[in-house]
Amino acid sequence: MAQITAAMVKQLREMTDSPMMECKKALVEADGDMDAAVDVLRKNGLAKAAKKAGRETNEGAVAAFVSEDGKTGALLELSCETDFVGSNAKFTGFASKVAEVVATTEPADVDALLEKPMGEETVSSELTEMIHIMGENMKISRFAARKAENGALASYIHMGGKIGVLVEFAFEKAETAQAESFRTFAHDVALQVAAVAPICATRDQVPAETVEHEKQIYMAQAAESGKPEAIQEKMAVGRLEKFYKQSVLTEQEFIKDSSLTIKKYAEQVSKELGDTITVVAFDRLVRGE
Repeated sequence: MAQITAAMVKQLREMTDSPMMECKKALVEADGDMDAAVDVLRKNGLAKAAKKAGRETNEGAVAAFVSEDGKTGALLELSCETDFVGSNAKFTGFASKVAEVVATTEPADVDALLEKPMGEETVSSELTEMIHIMGENMKISRFAARKAENGALASYIHMGGKIGVLVEFAFEKAETAQAESFRTFAHDVALQVAAVAPICATRDQVPAETVEHEKQIYMAQAAESGKPEAIQEKMAVGRLEKFYKQSVLTEQEFIKDSSLTIKKYAEQVSKELGDTITVVAFDRLVRGE
């Protein structure tokens, strides 16, 4: 009996897009022969897309799902071979359905997601079927999921799936989620994230190493001015503040109204609704990155 290694299982998994456990079983049955293992999977209907699996998947789309109550949501990047398929409604619709599986089943990673139930089948088998229908290799590249315990989520898909955004908001009143002004605000913030690409939602979320790196650059720039060290420090702090205003979502100018920051916009809507609305965090996926 040949020894079945993790590398062999991985290779067969990449060749066929079949579940890892099924790949291992097929290799055991085929006594380690890779071609024979592919045949085993094909006989079981698990590797119908084997001939397409080696093709590069450089196109695709990011899709989003948010539950009706706004409490759970996910983004998912589904890759394919051509832009023609990537923009196809059937392809993007399938990606949205898989995003729903992510949101409702909370898989740990892509491999775990492939094993999750989807209708009467698994995500893996439904993906294989889609490969047959569309005639191209497809892969689930990555996903991001969120839960809003005390608030709601909002999503936005930009440029036909090139960019996907999922934003988490917190507030106190349950009725805020249904208010038209909140919905407009949430959409605007998601649009801001897609368009301006902030690095995080709030200043305290900026990694300490990022802050230190930026500060060292600004200190070096200030030192070139030849001014006293105390002035150099102030110059560096001032430039760091500018970095925050450019990079932190809540401190950015609102792209639709430069007189407002996102934080002030949130305060404006909060006052209107008699609630306290805050932007908690966000996920932003760019196709191919």
